[in-house]
Amino acid sequence: MSLAHTLGSAVNGGAEAYFLSLAGAFWRAGIAQCAAIRAHPHRENELQSYGMPTRVLPFGKHLDFTTTPAIAAMAREHDARIVLAWMNRAAKATPPGPWKRIGRLGGYYKLKNYGGFDALVGNTQDIVDWIVREGWPKGRVHYIPNFAARGHGAKIDRSTLDTPNDAPLLLGMGRLHTSKAHDVSLRALQRLPEAYLWIAGDGPDEAILKSEAIDLGVADRVRFLGWRDDAPALYRTADVCVFPSRFEPLGNVVIQSWAHGLPVIAAKAAGPGALIRDGEDGFLIEIDDAEGLAAKTRMLLADKELSAKFVANGANRVETEFSESAVVGQWKALFDAMGGV
Repeated sequence: MSLAHTLGSAVNGGAEAYFLSLAGAFWRAGIAQCAAIRAHPHRENELQSYGMPTRVLPFGKHLDFTTTPAIAAMAREHDARIVLAWMNRAAKATPPGPWKRIGRLGGYYKLKNYGGFDALVGNTQDIVDWIVREGWPKGRVHYIPNFAARGHGAKIDRSTLDTPNDAPLLLGMGRLHTSKAHDVSLRALQRLPEAYLWIAGDGPDEAILKSEAIDLGVADRVRFLGWRDDAPALYRTADVCVFPSRFEPLGNVVIQSWAHGLPVIAAKAAGPGALIRDGEDGFLIEIDDAEGLAAKTRMLLADKELSAKFVANGANRVETEFSESAVVGQWKALFDAMGGV
């Protein structure tokens, strides 16, 4: 018996990164797995390190006649009892069969793609409530949060990224897309003349953001790092995480900041707004409030006791709510209720 995953995305993003984290956690818990994914060398290598049988499939749109039959063949070959579909494209391609189908939602996805599925899992309570309001039976919708994937590794030598060791260092994580509001971080940096900003991520707005950094006069203090596979080291190296997303169903960056001892400031998008207890384990600002982001950053940089309080309280939240063992236990309970894997 096994669990099969389907992932139809080839980009680098939060859901894709968490897919690898959860697959690794299931592997450590002794759950047999297989996966069907789109071509992505890093993901393929990571799954191979878990000894997970993996099929690379096109996950195309209208004229793809190979992906769905190949998923069915993989599920049969590995005696999959449950197929876990990650996001819309994978859900559309995941066929019915003698297995149960679960859709994992990290956002407000098009629910028509999940017709006939046996259960849906949302990683925030707000997503779960929305799914139920859209007509899904409450008993088939489940809340299971993301866990904080604590990584290993030393801090990064700042000089390798042309950053002074004594400069306040801000970290922005996420795709270079307007929803992530890295432009707000750039405008906040303009108000923080001693600070540097590392932005880790890739995406369609790279040229726009680099141009804006030049226009704002901060380009010499911004480092666009591209997509990084060493996120834990980035969290450990920075002084403050700035996360002013305009649209963020969960905000995994908040949980990861807590897990790696980094105080975090986030905008009041749905996910971070529900996660952060303002003034206790982080700061919340209004969406698009560059001045507020700069002001809260100054406060944290100047008040080491406050920063330490945020770090300690965040670590406690991770231990009690977002640990790997707690989250994997919730998934295993769901799998058992659906016949086991």
